[in-house]
Amino acid sequence: MRDRAHNSPTPLREGFTTGSAAAAAARAATLFALTGARPAVVDIPLPPPHRGRLSVPVAHAADEGLSVRAAVIKDGGDDPDATDGARVEALVTLDPAFSGVGPHVLIGGGRGVGVVTLPGLPVAVGKPAINPGPEAQIRAAVLEVLPEGFTGVVLVRIEVPEGETIARRTLNPRLGIEGGISILGTGGVVRPYSHEAWAECVRRGLDVARAAGHRWAVLSTGRRSERLLQEAHPFVPDVCLVQAADFFADAMRDAAAKGFEGVVWTVFFGKLAKQGQGVANTHAHGAALDLALLAAHTREAGADEPRAAAVAAANTAAQALALLPADVAARLCALLADRARESARGYAREAGRDVDVRYVVFGPGGETLFADGIDPAFFAPVCPLHPGPSSR
Repeated sequence: MRDRAHNSPTPLREGFTTGSAAAAAARAATLFALTGARPAVVDIPLPPPHRGRLSVPVAHAADEGLSVRAAVIKDGGDDPDATDGARVEALVTLDPAFSGVGPHVLIGGGRGVGVVTLPGLPVAVGKPAINPGPEAQIRAAVLEVLPEGFTGVVLVRIEVPEGETIARRTLNPRLGIEGGISILGTGGVVRPYSHEAWAECVRRGLDVARAAGHRWAVLSTGRRSERLLQEAHPFVPDVCLVQAADFFADAMRDAAAKGFEGVVWTVFFGKLAKQGQGVANTHAHGAALDLALLAAHTREAGADEPRAAAVAAANTAAQALALLPADVAARLCALLADRARESARGYAREAGRDVDVRYVVFGPGGETLFADGIDPAFFAPVCPLHPGPSSR
């Protein structure tokens, strides 16, 4: 997160989702096809069941053979977003002579829109990664501008020219979405620092692991701790790795609600200390490290009073850890892992299930400070649902 967002008195600027960008491009292309004029701005509905409208600037609209292509530049506002600035296009073809009860709006994906290859997502395997909410939003945006009496068909193909490159900076490959980005957006608007997109990605990652038949997941607080876990435990399948970031409580509730038997948290010492405090979200701006409590834990782990006092006066968890002898640090990590495990299981029980929780903890240099036993059998799938090459 950007620190200025928490220090600046200037209100944060909202943006719009890839779903809204696609809906706006589709509406602009349809209007151009009907009128011959390129709209500078289009007014689109938010995805159902949300109410309200959104005005979106149009970057381009022009004939392309018998079709019209329009483009919108996706604006993430002040929210960190890999798709911010992406060009989202819609190629629209109107066939008013189509026989049948209409109008019909048929939506597909083209270049730069990923294809779903693993079950567990809200889109079927083999389909373009256009989520149900944005698909409904695109359809509504087009239907609203069709002339009365139009009973034909409108073909809409969503494309993102740089989508395949952008997707490499997202978690799409982990979720089994190949060849491009997802068209997302349950609310249509990007609200800075709501973390809704990341929380949804955590849920989808867990869904994919469960759909593949797995009973255990690895929850990491970032890519580095995840990589270190993989190096130490190469038997863990990629599909079981979910970057939960700071969503400690939410990730545990989601894992429990989705029926996981156990999770492994892979964390660095600072995040372990915060999870040991039981905070729901471990981000620095959401919960401060309680150094007085950490000092009390170091006393419990066998530190003498001068060292415990130094820990209480430290600036960071890493600095506090560096003050301790190796044997005290090891006991402290084991103690904090017990506290964190208790908190994690408590959050899981809020979702109605008792979940086994294991910890692997790393130091600043990547060294292992603490590790629970992790049996490779934990990660053997039961009745995997991954489709074979002949599956539809």
